[in-house]
Amino acid sequence: MRKRALVRRPGPRLADGLVTHIPRTPVDGELALRQWQGYVDALRAEGWETIEVPPADDCPDAVFVEDTVVVHGDLAVVSRPGADERRPETAGTERTLAALGYRIARIEAPGTLDGGDVLKHDGTVWVGLGGRTNEAGLAQLAALLAPLGAEVVGVPVTRVLHLKSGVTALPDGTVVGFEPLVDDPAGWPGFLAVPEEEGSHVVLLDGTTVLMSSSAPATRALLEGRGLRVVAVDVTEFEKLEGCVTCLSVRLRG
Repeated sequence: MRKRALVRRPGPRLADGLVTHIPRTPVDGELALRQWQGYVDALRAEGWETIEVPPADDCPDAVFVEDTVVVHGDLAVVSRPGADERRPETAGTERTLAALGYRIARIEAPGTLDGGDVLKHDGTVWVGLGGRTNEAGLAQLAALLAPLGAEVVGVPVTRVLHLKSGVTALPDGTVVGFEPLVDDPAGWPGFLAVPEEEGSHVVLLDGTTVLMSSSAPATRALLEGRGLRVVAVDVTEFEKLEGCVTCLSVRLRG
């Protein structure tokens, strides 16, 4: 299986990125660029080809490229971000994926949808509602993905910015999250509570390997105890902007 990932390097206005659920703290732009490069290097070391989306330097949050699109099979659904300031970010992602041969669809007004609100596993697509994504966006995504056999399910998100700020899934489908920030832990199949907020965010690199933040050592030990191989990277500057390892790339499989 060919493994490719879209990434977009942080721009000069990164420190002005939006924050919603946490206090604003200073961001070190030079350190962020080094951390971003470390993230990209980690993907490449694990056999992922990285493809840079053109910069969007007027958009402080553009590095969080996951929010600009949802990819399912050969279809790229270009998002319509819930924050007006972020809507110009999608154009570069759309051009990049069209050049790679993906079919393009778009979320249209009045729908809003951020890619960080979309968690996919084994044919089920969960969509977080309550923050940047609305019911109209969910309905449009469901209609677009139905022909591909996906079941789209809405779930509440009120305690964090995006659904994947609160939960992600392990290779076996177990959903992990930091329980105080998850609206309904009992609503997830096989929910596993993790001891650190940063441990809620994992990127699946293969069937036995996950990438996660080095800010969650206790969660790393927990996952390694379950037999997973963990690649840890430092993303502290992005965590100051409610970002995490998932939002820094769009993984393309196949």
